[in-house]
Amino acid sequence: MHSLLTAAAPAAIPLHVVSRAGWPELQGKLQAEGRNFALAQGFNARPGQHLVLPDASGSIAAVLLGVEGRDARRRDPFAPGRLAALLPAGDYALRGEIDDPASAVLAWLLQGYRFDRYRKPSLPVARLVVPEGVDAAELSAIAGSVMLARDLINTPANDLGPAEIEAAIRELGRECDATVVSIVGDDLLARNFPMIHAVGRASPRAPRLVDLVWGDASHPKVTLVGKGVAFDTGGLNLKPDASMLLMKKDMGGAASAIAAARMIMLAGLPVRLRLLVPAVENAVSGTAFRPGDVLQSRKGLSVEIGNTDAEGRLILADALALADEEEPELLVDFATLTGAARVALGPELPPCYTHDDGLAQEIMRIGMAVNDPVWRMPLWPPYDALLDSKIADVNHVSSGGMAGSVTAALFLNRFVEKARSYAHFDIYGWVPTAGPGRPVGGECQAARLVYALARQFYPAQAKRAG
Repeated sequence: MHSLLTAAAPAAIPLHVVSRAGWPELQGKLQAEGRNFALAQGFNARPGQHLVLPDASGSIAAVLLGVEGRDARRRDPFAPGRLAALLPAGDYALRGEIDDPASAVLAWLLQGYRFDRYRKPSLPVARLVVPEGVDAAELSAIAGSVMLARDLINTPANDLGPAEIEAAIRELGRECDATVVSIVGDDLLARNFPMIHAVGRASPRAPRLVDLVWGDASHPKVTLVGKGVAFDTGGLNLKPDASMLLMKKDMGGAASAIAAARMIMLAGLPVRLRLLVPAVENAVSGTAFRPGDVLQSRKGLSVEIGNTDAEGRLILADALALADEEEPELLVDFATLTGAARVALGPELPPCYTHDDGLAQEIMRIGMAVNDPVWRMPLWPPYDALLDSKIADVNHVSSGGMAGSVTAALFLNRFVEKARSYAHFDIYGWVPTAGPGRPVGGECQAARLVYALARQFYPAQAKRAG
């Protein structure tokens, strides 16, 4: 069980979650001093408002948290979690208007995350009593996986390059008894991964493809692919300084894929899991690939380079081609791929692309159910023509600059033919404005969704490991 949770605490402080509609009833249940203090402080259960109530001795008697009413368009199931970072150390027990206790506990864990690698660890934090019927072990595994992804994204590129991404996957392999191999540097050319090599060759930190395999080979094949660009300068199409500032997060797709893989393995789902992470640094040097170059790909398609700052789809294409060769039942990729996705849907709602209507429906439904939402966008066939090249099989960026996220997905789609179902997530990987369970900084997106999807598709023999 995670250190932010406790199984039982008889003296736990009640944390009342209440809407404006429920506030009059709760007032009648409070001790007179608590009720009078709340009224004197102007507490009216406004969503997000919280108040610590003292007892006669000055100790904490209770905590109040205002939330949206049940008639609200969408009540945030993570709302109770916001207090994990605001309350004094102690044990707290949820009371009142809790629609989904498991989501409230998960939000508490996710809100309690701290990135302390470069500073003194935070002081002791508030602990939450696990409500009856909530699987604390599973939620701890999910939260721990999200926190791993956040740590990876938040770590600056001077301390997290391609080799360190590989090291994180190897550590995951040791934790979950998985096999990990890596193809590094010029061996990428010998093993036919020319686009991964081309993107990473300008950096003194060698590019690589990291390949983790876990589970019974007779089980359904589930393959996760994550974009692992440790830092993206834009290459010779150099980014301006404002655009480059957050490029340590350009491996957020790899981090989310790692998190999803860890959740699946710790749950013991009956799948043959494969995790593929092409890990590179898109640097500038005399060996950098250039606009106008034509690269060969693993799939055999020749690719004209329209812009070196669209490097993520190149490394993903080689990795997806490898994944597709063994015809997985489910193939998913995660990538911080396009600014166009953020223009369309903002930082909180990654687009999802798939030709499989049934899969899309379940992805949308489950994403909302686990509060890890995405939105389906179209793989619009007429836009394929925007990727036409006069000298190669395909250009990897669209002409005209429109529909950037759609055309990026269409480009990737050319490298997947044999997988039974394929989905692409164009994530942001960062929280610019804090919300419940989502502190500012690196964020793991679509991983909890994919884990819940896998649990639904492959439930037989599912069991937790520890």
